[in-house]
Amino acid sequence: MVVTAADHSVAAGRIDQVNQHLHAAPRAPATWPYQVGVIPSQAEWFQDRVETGRLAQLLTSGGTAVVESADQVPAGGVLAGMGGVGKTQLAAHYARTAWQAGTLDLLVWITASSRSAVVAGYAQAAVEILGADSGDPEAARTFLAWLEPKPQPSPCRWLVVLDDVADPVDLRGWWPPASPHGRTLATTRRKDAALTGAGRRVIEIGLFTETQALAYLTSALADHGRIEPEEQLTALARDLGQLPLALSQAAAYLIDAGISCQEYRDLLADRTRSLADAAPDVLPDDQTHTVAAAWSLSLDRADTLRPAGLARPVLQLASAMDPNGIPEHVLTSQPSLAYLTAHRACSDGDQAEHSVSSDEARAALRALHRLSLIEHSPDAIHPRVRVHQLIQRVTRESLSPIDHADATRSAADSLLATVSEFRGDRVNRRHFLANAQSVIQNAQSDLWSPEPHPLLALFGASLGADYQFDATLDHFRQLVDATNRRLGADSQHTLAMRYNLAYWQWRAGDLGGASAALEDLLGDTRRVVGSSDHLTLATRRVLANVRGEAGEVSTAIAELAEVLEDAVKDHGATDPFSMDVRHNLSYWQGLTGDTTLATDGIKEVLSMRHQEIDPERMTEEEFEAILSGLTSLIEQQGRAGDAAGAVDQYAELVEGLGQHLGLNHGTVRSLRTSLAWWKGCSGDISGAIADYTALLEEESELESHHPNIRALLHNLGYWKGKSGDLAGAIAILSDLLERGLRELGPNHPDVRLTRLALTKFHWAAGAILKLPPR
Repeated sequence: MVVTAADHSVAAGRIDQVNQHLHAAPRAPATWPYQVGVIPSQAEWFQDRVETGRLAQLLTSGGTAVVESADQVPAGGVLAGMGGVGKTQLAAHYARTAWQAGTLDLLVWITASSRSAVVAGYAQAAVEILGADSGDPEAARTFLAWLEPKPQPSPCRWLVVLDDVADPVDLRGWWPPASPHGRTLATTRRKDAALTGAGRRVIEIGLFTETQALAYLTSALADHGRIEPEEQLTALARDLGQLPLALSQAAAYLIDAGISCQEYRDLLADRTRSLADAAPDVLPDDQTHTVAAAWSLSLDRADTLRPAGLARPVLQLASAMDPNGIPEHVLTSQPSLAYLTAHRACSDGDQAEHSVSSDEARAALRALHRLSLIEHSPDAIHPRVRVHQLIQRVTRESLSPIDHADATRSAADSLLATVSEFRGDRVNRRHFLANAQSVIQNAQSDLWSPEPHPLLALFGASLGADYQFDATLDHFRQLVDATNRRLGADSQHTLAMRYNLAYWQWRAGDLGGASAALEDLLGDTRRVVGSSDHLTLATRRVLANVRGEAGEVSTAIAELAEVLEDAVKDHGATDPFSMDVRHNLSYWQGLTGDTTLATDGIKEVLSMRHQEIDPERMTEEEFEAILSGLTSLIEQQGRAGDAAGAVDQYAELVEGLGQHLGLNHGTVRSLRTSLAWWKGCSGDISGAIADYTALLEEESELESHHPNIRALLHNLGYWKGKSGDLAGAIAILSDLLERGLRELGPNHPDVRLTRLALTKFHWAAGAILKLPPR
C-alpha cells in the first residue's frame, strides 16, 4: 500500500508528503506530542551544570549536538567524554525539560550502542509514527526521509537522541537530517573528527567542579539523615577525581555500609583492596557498571584502533605516572618503546615482529584520546598526557604482580632516560617531580628488586634542587630506613642513602647535623668499602666543605688537599671527582684572599675539562661543570679588585646564554643574580637595586621562604643600605631575619648573614640595636 500525508494527517497537518511503500495494515494515527523510546530516569540529586545552558543555547536554533567530555566548548555539535561524567544524564535532562515545556511534538530516544540498535530505533519510530510494517527492511530509511524538512504550514518539532554512540562508523549514513524544526542530540565517549560536520557541534562534558561535587555528596547523604564534615567530603571528592559516577557510588556505599566518610577514604587508600571493593552491592540510579568496570569496553575498542594492540600497554605505562600531566617524550622514550614492543597485543596472539616506533606510540595515544581514556595535547609547546586517577587505578589493578612490576620499572626507566629534558627550568623540574613521585608511590615494592632503582635517589636529589629541603630530608630518611631494613646496615646502598641524607642536611643549612652524620658515615665507609672507595672520598669532600661553611676555612683547605691527593692517586687527575675536589679547594683558597692561587687552580681544572670533553657531545653535567669553572674565575677576578671586569664577564655570559636558554631559565637567572651583585661592588648600586627588584618580581610565584627569595631580599636590603636608604634596608632585613628565625632557626647560615648585615645598618643609622633574640 502507499501511505500519504492525507492517509495519516494528524495534529493540524504536521505529518505530510510521506510517499513510501509500507507493507502493513493501517494504524491509528499518532497524536502529538508523541514519544518513542524511554528517557532514562533522572539521577537523584542531579546537579545542574554549565554545560546544560550551553546545550540549550546550541539547540535553540536547531542543529545537532554531540555530548563529549572536557572543559571547553569547541565550535561545532555532539554531547562527548569519558565514561562516568554524566553525558546521558545531561541529555536526558535536556530532553525531559524540552518535553515538559511543550516545545516538542516528537521525541525519539535511541540507545545507539551499535549500528543495528540505531537502525532498529528508527524502524520502531517508523512503525509507531508512520504505521510502517514492523518487518519492512526500509522502515528506518522511511523514518529518516520523513524527518527531512518540507514546506508545510505546521511542521513537526522533533528531537532525536542517540545515546552512547560507540563508533562514529555506526552512524555513517544514519544521522538525522539537518532541519530548522528538528534537533539531534548524541552522547558518546568518542572524539573522532567524523562526529563533527554537517552542522554538528561538539560540547565536551567535564568532571564536576569542587562545588558541584560537594553539593552532590552533601545532598545525597543528608537525604538519608547523614551529615559529614565539609572538609572530609571535599577530600573524598578529590580522592575520586570529582567523577560523577564515582561520587554517586561512593555515596551509596557510605549509606549502605553505615560508615563515615573518613572510613571510606581509608578503604580507598588501602592498597591491599581494589576499587571494586569500594562499590555498593546495589548500584544507584539504574547504573549498569561499577566505576571499576566503566572503561573496560572503551579500552577494548581502543586496542583495536590503529596501531592495533598498543593502546592498552601505553595506558599501563601512563597509569604509573602523574595523572595531571605526563610529558609525551617520556611515553615515547626508548624504555617506553621497549615496553610497548614486549607487551603489544597482536591479533594472532604472536609477538610483534618489529620494534614499536615513537610515531606508533603517539598514534596509540591518539587512539586513547579518541576514546576519552586520556587527554592528549600533541599541538602544545610541551605535549602532555592526562589520565583520570581512577582510570589509572583500574588499569593498575588489572595487572598481575609481575606485569605491574614490569610496567612500574619501565615507567621509572623512562623518566631516567629523559631526565635531562626536565632540568631546563622550574616548570619542567616540577613535572619530573610529580611523575617520579607518582611512580614511586604506585610502585609499592617494585622499585626495590633486585636493588633500589636509581629513580629513588634521583627523586630526592631533584627535590633538593627545587629547594624543597624538608621534603628532601624526609625522603632520604625513609630511604635510609628502607635500605637498612631490606639490605642491612653495611649494604653499600644503605651507606649511599646515608651520604645523600647528610649531603642535603648540609645544603639545607644544618651544618651541625650534617657534620655529625658525615663523621659517623666516614667511619663506616672506611670499614665497609675501604679508604679509596669513591663513597669514602665523597664523604670526606663534603665534610671538608661543611667545616669550611662553619668557619673552619683552614681546616677545609687542609682536608680537601688530602682528599685531592688520594683521589688523584686512586683515580687520576682528570677523573671528574678529582677535578671537582680541586675546584672546591680553589674556592676556599680564594676566600682566604689568595685569589692568584685560586685562579690558577680553577684554570687548571677548566683546561683539563676542556681536554676531556667533546664539545659536540657535551652532557648537561659537563656543561654545568664548565659553567661553574667560568663563574668561579669571574668571582676570583672580582675579589681581586676588578669588580668592573666581573660585571663585563657576567654580562657577556648572561647575553650569550640568555639568547640560547632565555632570560628566565634557572641558570641564566642565577647568572643575573651574580651580575647584580658585582654591579653593586663596581659602584653601580642603583643598577644592582634595579636588577634585584626585577628578579624578585620575576620570582613572584615562589613562596616567601624559598631560598631564592631569601637571597634576593638579603641582597636587595644590603644594597639599599649601601645606597644610604638605611630605613629601607632595615625594614627588608628585619622582616627577613624574623622569618628566618621562625623558619630556619638562629644557626642557619642565611640567618647569621642577615643578622650581621642588619646589625651593621642599625649601627650606621645610629639606632638602638633592637634585634630578635637568638
